[in-house]
Amino acid sequence: MAKRPIFQEVSSATPVLQPTANLIETAPRGARGAIRVWLVVLFVMVAAMIALGGATRLTGSGLSITEWKPVTGALPPSGQAAWEAEFAKYQQIPQFREENPTMDLAGFKRIYWWEWSHRLLGRAVGLVWALGFLFFWATRRIPPGWTPRLLTLGVLGGLQGAVGWWMVASGLVEGMTSVASYRLAVHLGLAFAILGLIAWYVFHLARPEAQLIRARRAGEPKLFSMATGLMHLSFVQILIGALVAGIDAGRQYTGWPTMGGEWIPAAIWDPALGWRNFFENAATVQFTHRMVAYLLAIFAVVVWLRSRRSPHPVTRGAFTVMIAAVAFQIVLGIVTVMHGAPLPEALAHQFGAVALFVLIIRARHHARYPYETSVRGTIR
Repeated sequence: MAKRPIFQEVSSATPVLQPTANLIETAPRGARGAIRVWLVVLFVMVAAMIALGGATRLTGSGLSITEWKPVTGALPPSGQAAWEAEFAKYQQIPQFREENPTMDLAGFKRIYWWEWSHRLLGRAVGLVWALGFLFFWATRRIPPGWTPRLLTLGVLGGLQGAVGWWMVASGLVEGMTSVASYRLAVHLGLAFAILGLIAWYVFHLARPEAQLIRARRAGEPKLFSMATGLMHLSFVQILIGALVAGIDAGRQYTGWPTMGGEWIPAAIWDPALGWRNFFENAATVQFTHRMVAYLLAIFAVVVWLRSRRSPHPVTRGAFTVMIAAVAFQIVLGIVTVMHGAPLPEALAHQFGAVALFVLIIRARHHARYPYETSVRGTIR
């Protein structure tokens, strides 16, 4: 090929290379906003499930439906004969014979509607997930990499239904008048795991993927690690709270800061129970719940103090809201136990656990993906 003179003019026909966009920016993004709205709806429904489940437990209604019929069970009894047949099934279990022998059909209907509503809402959650997932999948609107995440929510939801029946079945056998506390803890723990995943996904989808990748470079690994530890500790406390509810331990020691006038209750260890003290001994379970609450409060303060060194205002604000929720939840817990765990206070305490868990996850997300800041302020 002949050499071209240095000062030779370039033809206007010579193609000019245009800058190419970043691959992250040009990749298909899917319907992030629409999926986020769908997940928010699921989040609200799961939170309502947790609250309704707490009310079902506190009213002693969880064993009123003695069969698991995922499809036909969605319809309540219709007519006097159907109600009497359902009541007859309940009369066969130990809870009726030992705790409610004088209950009439009207009283049975009151506890039945609590459990039926809880199960119906569970079915509704599954239906909303299935319809939403199938729609976004069929229309190819799921962002890259998100199909396994959204599918996992459905799998966990199905597992939760099976665990729920596994829990109820434990209360139908001879010698049991309520569900096994450890199965209740598994059921509640799985509900919080699902709720936590949904919350994390909602926070993630609130921002474009490219912005999240840039934000991660400015993340604070130490603060994120500490927030992760706090999240795990709060989850353990939630499980212990389920054990407290499972054996009504919150109604047996109503003093504070002592328990029955003792700093360490004398009944904290029953040699006959052995390791089962941690699940079945009211003194042991409530004492453990209190001690972990104090530990959680101390650790939360340590994490909050560490967050004050963050250069990101939004991150600092998220951890401040979190520590305020910790303080409120502890006060609410003390009020609940001192009043013998009545339904309104107990439900408020459980809902407080939901709010606190989500706020910890929110703060953790900000530690991992902080909002960018400049001299002009926070970039959202």
